[in-house]
Amino acid sequence: MKKKQRETAEVAEEQVESAIEETEAEEIEAEVEEAVEEAEVVDSKDQNLERLQRLMAEFDNYRKRTEKEKSTVYDMAVSSIVTDLLGTVDNFERALKQECSDKEFFDGVSMIYKQLIGAIDKIGVKVIETEGKEFDPKYHNAIFHVEDENLPKNFIVEELQRGYTFKDKVLRHSLVKVAN
Repeated sequence: MKKKQRETAEVAEEQVESAIEETEAEEIEAEVEEAVEEAEVVDSKDQNLERLQRLMAEFDNYRKRTEKEKSTVYDMAVSSIVTDLLGTVDNFERALKQECSDKEFFDGVSMIYKQLIGAIDKIGVKVIETEGKEFDPKYHNAIFHVEDENLPKNFIVEELQRGYTFKDKVLRHSLVKVAN
């Protein structure tokens, strides 16, 4: 009987050890699963953070692009309107060069011209300077050439029609007479 008790004790001891090993294995497995879940959560957080950062960058690029497009559209609209008004400005300049016996009428036309020029200047439209300058094809359009040995070559002799720029873009070239 002692032998049976010993065998039973050994079997019981083995079962206890086996149960302990199984419990430890289950605990270790549970810890591993927990660690994997935590790693997945961390990976998921990292992925979500990366997605958020990409979306924020894309939105910032979209905002900048639309602001640039708005500015471009505004500049094109201003350029178009001012180009249409330049003919009116030219007519006012021609009218002011004519002799007029009615001083009040002349003063009224002069005030309207000054107001129109002020509005155009306020927008940012600039007159292309020609007086005393050398001919520059980027800003000037030569429609007459004059032979004059007293003047340097490519010197602007006379401005026939004013040219204008808006934000470094030529709206209309100056029409000029150039010395050869």
